[in-house]
Amino acid sequence: MKTVIQRVSSASVTIDSKMVAEIQNGLLVLVGIVDADTQEDIDWLCQKIVSLRIFGDENHVMNLSVKDSGGDVIVVSQFTLQALTKKGNRPSYIKASKPEIAIPIYENFVQKLEKELGKKIQTGVFGADMKVLLLNDGPVTIIIDSKNKE
Repeated sequence: MKTVIQRVSSASVTIDSKMVAEIQNGLLVLVGIVDADTQEDIDWLCQKIVSLRIFGDENHVMNLSVKDSGGDVIVVSQFTLQALTKKGNRPSYIKASKPEIAIPIYENFVQKLEKELGKKIQTGVFGADMKVLLLNDGPVTIIIDSKNKE
Protein backbone atom coordinates (compact mmCIF):
# COMPACT_ATOMS: atom_id res chain seq x y z
CA MET A 1 0.00 0.00 0.00
CA LYS A 2 1.39 3.35 -1.01
CA THR A 3 0.27 6.67 0.42
CA VAL A 4 1.00 10.28 -0.32
CA ILE A 5 0.31 12.39 2.76
CA GLN A 6 -0.02 16.12 2.36
CA ARG A 7 -0.40 18.59 5.19
CA VAL A 8 -3.07 21.00 4.04
CA SER A 9 -4.59 24.31 5.07
CA SER A 10 -7.66 23.19 3.14
CA ALA A 11 -8.71 20.37 0.83
CA SER A 12 -11.85 19.25 -0.94
CA VAL A 13 -13.12 16.55 -3.28
CA THR A 14 -15.70 17.30 -5.94
CA ILE A 15 -17.54 14.78 -8.12
CA ASP A 16 -19.83 15.92 -10.94
CA SER A 17 -19.73 19.51 -9.66
CA LYS A 18 -20.85 18.40 -6.18
CA MET A 19 -18.48 18.74 -3.22
CA VAL A 20 -18.38 15.41 -1.35
CA ALA A 21 -15.61 16.15 1.16
CA GLU A 22 -14.02 19.29 2.60
CA ILE A 23 -11.61 20.03 5.45
CA GLN A 24 -9.58 22.91 6.72
CA ASN A 25 -6.33 22.14 8.59
CA GLY A 26 -5.29 18.50 8.41
CA LEU A 27 -4.15 15.82 6.01
CA LEU A 28 -5.07 14.78 2.50
CA VAL A 29 -4.12 11.11 2.15
CA LEU A 30 -3.95 9.52 -1.30
CA VAL A 31 -3.86 5.71 -1.14
CA GLY A 32 -2.94 3.13 -3.78
CA ILE A 33 -3.67 -0.56 -3.12
CA VAL A 34 -2.12 -3.80 -4.43
CA ASP A 35 -3.41 -7.37 -4.06
CA ALA A 36 -0.69 -8.22 -1.54
CA ASP A 37 -1.86 -5.59 0.96
CA THR A 38 -2.95 -7.07 4.29
CA GLN A 39 -4.36 -6.00 7.64
CA GLU A 40 -0.77 -5.61 8.81
CA ASP A 41 -0.16 -2.99 6.08
CA ILE A 42 -3.36 -1.16 7.04
CA ASP A 43 -2.59 -1.18 10.77
CA TRP A 44 1.00 -0.04 10.32
CA LEU A 45 0.13 2.76 7.88
CA CYS A 46 -2.81 4.10 9.87
CA GLN A 47 -0.78 4.23 13.07
CA LYS A 48 2.07 5.92 11.20
CA ILE A 49 -0.19 8.51 9.52
CA VAL A 50 -1.96 9.50 12.74
CA SER A 51 1.38 9.75 14.61
CA LEU A 52 3.47 11.67 12.05
CA ARG A 53 4.75 14.79 13.80
CA ILE A 54 4.37 17.23 10.91
CA PHE A 55 2.24 20.00 12.46
CA GLY A 56 3.71 23.04 14.16
CA ASP A 57 3.71 23.46 17.92
CA GLU A 58 3.60 26.81 19.74
CA ASN A 59 7.19 27.46 18.57
CA HIS A 60 6.33 26.59 14.94
CA VAL A 61 8.41 23.41 15.15
CA MET A 62 6.96 20.31 13.48
CA ASN A 63 6.33 18.49 16.71
CA LEU A 64 2.59 17.63 16.65
CA SER A 65 0.63 14.90 14.91
CA VAL A 66 -2.70 15.40 13.15
CA LYS A 67 -4.32 13.89 16.24
CA ASP A 68 -2.44 16.26 18.59
CA SER A 69 -3.34 19.28 16.46
CA GLY A 70 -7.03 18.37 16.16
CA GLY A 71 -6.74 18.28 12.38
CA ASP A 72 -9.08 16.53 9.99
CA VAL A 73 -8.36 13.97 7.27
CA ILE A 74 -9.60 13.26 3.76
CA VAL A 75 -8.70 9.89 2.20
CA VAL A 76 -8.81 9.50 -1.58
CA SER A 77 -8.24 6.23 -3.45
CA GLN A 78 -5.69 6.62 -6.23
CA PHE A 79 -4.71 3.54 -8.21
CA THR A 80 -2.16 5.57 -10.19
CA LEU A 81 0.16 5.52 -7.16
CA GLN A 82 0.88 1.91 -8.14
CA ALA A 83 2.04 2.91 -11.64
CA LEU A 84 5.01 1.08 -13.13
CA THR A 85 7.12 3.45 -15.23
CA LYS A 86 10.27 1.43 -15.95
CA LYS A 87 9.49 0.67 -19.59
CA GLY A 88 8.35 3.23 -22.12
CA ASN A 89 6.40 6.38 -21.45
CA ARG A 90 2.95 4.95 -20.81
CA PRO A 91 2.54 3.91 -17.15
CA SER A 92 1.31 0.41 -16.46
CA TYR A 93 -1.25 -0.06 -13.71
CA ILE A 94 -1.08 -3.86 -13.65
CA LYS A 95 -0.01 -3.86 -9.97
CA ALA A 96 -3.02 -1.83 -8.83
CA SER A 97 -5.77 -3.98 -7.33
CA LYS A 98 -9.04 -4.41 -9.16
CA PRO A 99 -12.08 -2.91 -7.40
CA GLU A 100 -13.35 -6.23 -6.02
CA ILE A 101 -10.11 -6.57 -4.05
CA ALA A 102 -9.29 -2.90 -3.47
CA ILE A 103 -12.66 -1.65 -2.19
CA PRO A 104 -12.76 -3.85 0.96
CA ILE A 105 -9.12 -2.96 1.71
CA TYR A 106 -9.83 0.74 1.16
CA GLU A 107 -12.92 0.65 3.40
CA ASN A 108 -10.96 -1.20 6.09
CA PHE A 109 -8.18 1.41 5.81
CA VAL A 110 -10.70 4.25 6.30
CA GLN A 111 -12.31 2.54 9.31
CA LYS A 112 -8.94 1.83 10.94
CA LEU A 113 -7.77 5.41 10.34
CA GLU A 114 -10.97 6.72 11.97
CA LYS A 115 -10.38 4.47 14.96
CA GLU A 116 -6.73 5.62 15.30
CA LEU A 117 -7.69 9.30 14.88
CA GLY A 118 -10.67 9.05 17.18
CA LYS A 119 -13.07 10.81 14.85
CA LYS A 120 -14.82 10.55 11.52
CA ILE A 121 -12.74 11.21 8.43
CA GLN A 122 -13.94 12.26 5.00
CA THR A 123 -13.37 10.42 1.75
CA GLY A 124 -13.68 10.65 -1.96
CA VAL A 125 -15.68 8.00 -3.80
CA PHE A 126 -13.76 4.89 -4.82
CA GLY A 127 -13.36 4.71 -8.61
CA ALA A 128 -15.07 8.03 -9.31
CA ASP A 129 -13.66 10.79 -11.49
CA MET A 130 -12.77 13.18 -8.68
CA LYS A 131 -11.47 16.72 -8.67
CA VAL A 132 -9.20 17.14 -5.67
CA LEU A 133 -8.37 20.67 -4.61
CA LEU A 134 -5.79 21.35 -1.92
CA LEU A 135 -3.72 24.09 -0.42
CA ASN A 136 -0.54 22.30 0.63
CA ASP A 137 0.74 23.82 3.87
CA GLY A 138 4.52 24.11 4.04
CA PRO A 139 4.62 22.44 1.58
CA VAL A 140 4.73 19.17 3.50
CA THR A 141 4.33 16.03 1.39
CA ILE A 142 5.38 12.58 2.58
CA ILE A 143 5.30 9.30 0.67
CA ILE A 144 4.98 6.09 2.67
CA ASP A 145 5.01 2.58 1.20
CA SER A 146 4.03 -0.18 3.61
CA LYS A 147 6.17 -2.64 1.61
CA ASN A 148 9.27 -0.46 2.04
CA LYS A 149 9.39 0.63 5.68
CA GLU A 150 12.34 2.98 5.65
